[in-house]
Amino acid sequence: MTPFLGEIFGTMILIIFGGGVVAGVLLKHSKAEASGWIVITFGWGLGVAMAIYAVGGISGAHINPAVTLGLAVIGEFPWSRVPVYVLGQLIGAFLGAVVVWLHYYPHWERTESQGAKLAVFCTDPAIDHTPSNLMSEVIGTFVLVLGVLAIGANEFTEGLNPLIIGLFILAIGLSLGGTTGYAINPARDLGPRLAHFLLPIAGKGGSNWKYAWIPVVGPLVGGVAGALFYRHVFIDGSTPAMMVALAVILACLSVDFVVEKRWSSRHSAPDHE
Repeated sequence: MTPFLGEIFGTMILIIFGGGVVAGVLLKHSKAEASGWIVITFGWGLGVAMAIYAVGGISGAHINPAVTLGLAVIGEFPWSRVPVYVLGQLIGAFLGAVVVWLHYYPHWERTESQGAKLAVFCTDPAIDHTPSNLMSEVIGTFVLVLGVLAIGANEFTEGLNPLIIGLFILAIGLSLGGTTGYAINPARDLGPRLAHFLLPIAGKGGSNWKYAWIPVVGPLVGGVAGALFYRHVFIDGSTPAMMVALAVILACLSVDFVVEKRWSSRHSAPDHE
């Protein structure tokens, strides 16, 4: 199997487990209905682990454009292979979403909530607040890529590494996922969102394309930042790099604070007739 096919199958496995557990929890008359956030985060974490077990030896199991881009930026992955990997990830995510739709086929018609149906495929913010939603995805993916690189630097019993990363994804979901649903992966959100748009899902609503750029841009920015931070601070041990990184983080937080204030004032202002 080629790395391209590896990324397709790995990302497809991720979405089958991840989208599948969301469907089980949210769709009506599922035996797992209303089993909650803990079940969802465990499903995603184990889905990541299974994907890495399946194709880690074939493609490295990036299964995430933010990981691929981050590795390329720090010289750990050739730029020439980035487009092929990202294409494979998007295709795999789309196919995984189609499998979930087919698996839960009779449940779509029984489920009235259009929001629940959309949530099976892609993320949506708990509170619609663009600056904070974007920052949540940046922070979550920063932690993801930084943590994956740090885990990779440690030696575990053979075959244990994918499970450790799966537990790490579980921790991100439990700690940081409550704001936006922790896409932290452009392919994981965009591929299934496209599937939701194209598939004849019974009673579906819109695909919320207005929000769709956030789980793409946020993870890409966060992934690159996490990789650069790990390389220059953890590996090179550069004090100037650490100071620059801290300055950039503070600057980003300051910009987010200012934008958030303006956004809030604009959206909370009373309407005048």
